[in-house]
Amino acid sequence: MKYSVLPGADLRLSKLAVGSMTFGEQTSRSETFDILDEAIAAGINLIDTAEMYPVYPRQETFGDSERLIGDFVRLRGCRDKVVVATKIASCNEIGIGATRLKWIRGGGQSLRFDFKNLSTAVHDSLKRLQMDYIDIIQLHWPERKVPLTDSIDYEYNEGEESWTPFEEVLGSLGRLIDQGLVRFVGISNETPWGLSKYLNLGSSNELPRPALTQNSYNLLNRTFDAGLAEISLREQCPLLAYSPLAGGRLTGKYLNNARPNGARYSVWPGPDGRYHNQGVNEAISKYSEIAARYNLTLADMSWAFVLSRPFIASMILGVKHKSQLQKALASVDVRISEELKSEIDLVHQSNPNPAITGVMSHRIK
Repeated sequence: MKYSVLPGADLRLSKLAVGSMTFGEQTSRSETFDILDEAIAAGINLIDTAEMYPVYPRQETFGDSERLIGDFVRLRGCRDKVVVATKIASCNEIGIGATRLKWIRGGGQSLRFDFKNLSTAVHDSLKRLQMDYIDIIQLHWPERKVPLTDSIDYEYNEGEESWTPFEEVLGSLGRLIDQGLVRFVGISNETPWGLSKYLNLGSSNELPRPALTQNSYNLLNRTFDAGLAEISLREQCPLLAYSPLAGGRLTGKYLNNARPNGARYSVWPGPDGRYHNQGVNEAISKYSEIAARYNLTLADMSWAFVLSRPFIASMILGVKHKSQLQKALASVDVRISEELKSEIDLVHQSNPNPAITGVMSHRIK
């Protein structure tokens, strides 16, 4: 396994991370334990989760992903071998349906990043995780109304938005660090402006500076390259990339309108429509042809491309079964040559970011 060290943080992260979004929903307890056993044996130390997981969120399963991780770590006695990163829900996570996460601290507009909410979220996560501290606490979505996941266009609506001041958010997180409940802070799904604000405040004041940022990054969505990549590199705030296979689309298993039994978009065909359009299908077909010419699977090429980017701290694998993890482990050794990168870039230039609609909307990860 290859590793990276977070700049300014005494934290060594495996280049591959286990994502837990399906733990407790599509992935059973026994499968979860099998995946985590395999991951640790392979040298993976980073586990990413969130208080709202598993998805798609339901009150009946709320918090089960953290509970399963907590059970595993306690029973295996491996707290010193894992880096646990979890996320705090915000009022912007309303695109999951009419529920507006009402079972999480009242849901909807109640999900603010004030100290009371942040403190309650951290204590509740610690209880589910059965741990004394969280290695990385992340803000899952901005409170502000911003383009989310399948959009890049920002629309300003005066008087419609309010959010907790950034200084107050970092100050509250700093208090939780001082209490020994959190080690480091991460930002998730932020815009270039938002990430810059957090980094500048954390650099010029006695406030915690974000150690990493988590955003979607894959062959179908490289919007991170446009503004966030330079910030990430120059400000030494690397990317924890999620959805490297675009929810499984970049395995090729959905080509020709296939719906494999048990697959994510077979179980939930409606959500995440960003990955279901003609541009996406055309891009996947072209990337599949390129991968075949280089004797690679589409998944291996997709994983390897993400890992090849200079701003990557780690890549989250959203695996549901141990067999999927085993396939992904080899990707850390796949090299993206200049020739292969040029072919990938040609497809990207002719069909850039086909998963992006340009319309502000709310999705989940």
